[in-house]
Amino acid sequence: MLSADDIAAIRITVALATVSTVLLLVVGTPIAWWLARTHSRLKGPIAAVVTLPLVLPPTVLGFYLLVLMGPHGPIGRMTEEMGLGLLPFTFPGLVVASVIYTMPFVVQPLQQAFEAVGDRPIEVAATLRAAPWDTFFSVILPLARPGVITAAILGFAHTVGEFGVVLMIGGNIPGKTRVLSMSVYNYVEAFEYERAHWLAGGLLAFSFAVLLMLSVFKPGRRP
Repeated sequence: MLSADDIAAIRITVALATVSTVLLLVVGTPIAWWLARTHSRLKGPIAAVVTLPLVLPPTVLGFYLLVLMGPHGPIGRMTEEMGLGLLPFTFPGLVVASVIYTMPFVVQPLQQAFEAVGDRPIEVAATLRAAPWDTFFSVILPLARPGVITAAILGFAHTVGEFGVVLMIGGNIPGKTRVLSMSVYNYVEAFEYERAHWLAGGLLAFSFAVLLMLSVFKPGRRP
């Protein structure tokens, strides 16, 4: 059965995935909207930067984030000057790393959903003299709702299953930065396969549920 450390790891994992998903939707929505609408020459480079975590090895990304957030990195010096201390091996550091690493899993479904909406609803709203913000929240977001839900599900699920970046930035501190993927790794390393099965089986069931939900909320499908 689950130990106290396992329950703590589940609590930290759920908290990390929830906070990261909320931040990703807040940060990723304007980025996805801009990518879906712009014809700027910067679209390609910015889209490549957002997509980079898809092809970059997690340990490489985690290493550079560790350097940037460390005492000699620009982010580390900034957070220390702000009185926040250093982010590595803390929960806020895990959140920052998860948001960066999971960004393409949220931005891409949102961008596809916004592109599927097309220009017609925006033109109709403009003829009714709707303000841009009113058009976005009253017309665009409701039409793109399946894509928003898909982005939220993918962002949450990807954060739950992350290992490499979490290892580099968060380490393996029980009750503080140890998440489920790290707990499974620890049990396998200690040859405690029965305990590893409990957590791995839960993650397997969770992944199946995610795929089932994604089959319901396909991007472009209207509610």
